[in-house]
Amino acid sequence: MLLLGSPAIGSTATPGVNTIVQRWTEANRRDFEAMPHYRYFERIRDDDGTKTYEVTMLFGRPYKRLVKEDGKALPDDERRHQEDAFDEARRERAAESPDQRRERIAEYLKSREDAHRILEAMPLAFEYALRSTRHVNSRTVYILSAKPRPGYDAPSAKAEVLKGMKGEFWIDTATYQLVHGWARVAHPVTIEGFLATVQPGTEFEVDQRPVDDGIWLPTHFAIHSRSSIVFLFHHHTAEDRTYFNYRKISAS
Repeated sequence: MLLLGSPAIGSTATPGVNTIVQRWTEANRRDFEAMPHYRYFERIRDDDGTKTYEVTMLFGRPYKRLVKEDGKALPDDERRHQEDAFDEARRERAAESPDQRRERIAEYLKSREDAHRILEAMPLAFEYALRSTRHVNSRTVYILSAKPRPGYDAPSAKAEVLKGMKGEFWIDTATYQLVHGWARVAHPVTIEGFLATVQPGTEFEVDQRPVDDGIWLPTHFAIHSRSSIVFLFHHHTAEDRTYFNYRKISAS
């Protein structure tokens, strides 16, 4: 958990909140575009236990290979099964026709575009206020609070949830990258295209750290969601993801 120190002394050089958000958005865009150029490990903890995967790009789309369950190495037979499945996926993808590969990659790019639209919508969806400048571990950050912007018109159904959220974001003063952020649904938000209502109590939290070449990537993401489908069936999920050991994929 990150610990806040005492607020730093204010400076006349501190940029305005709109400038901070603009620069944060630009840095976030660079980081998002860089993510597919790295392989890494992802540990997912949910109600079913903990699983750790090695994630790498395989012919234009990520492939996740299970390497641990509940913190323990896989039994030999399961490890061989995972290795065989990876080899089979590599052979299948290598043998694809150009049309098959385009279709498979297009599906992956569509999911990334959905996520990108939400990231790009955040500066417009919220009203930000600069609360303070603080020391967080070895860095200095701007503490931005965020609340829904009245009259915001979401660009997609999935971005509708931003209308009901409020949160706080810690932005590095040197690079304008996100250090830590959280947001919580403060009032119900109906997503008509999905016949669902996101309920208060839904929240997410994210942490990022520098990797290399001025790129910051996630180290932790947690989400607790509460929703109702057609106002009848309630769905609760909790998931915690940790990302580590980022390695840049060789251009060759």
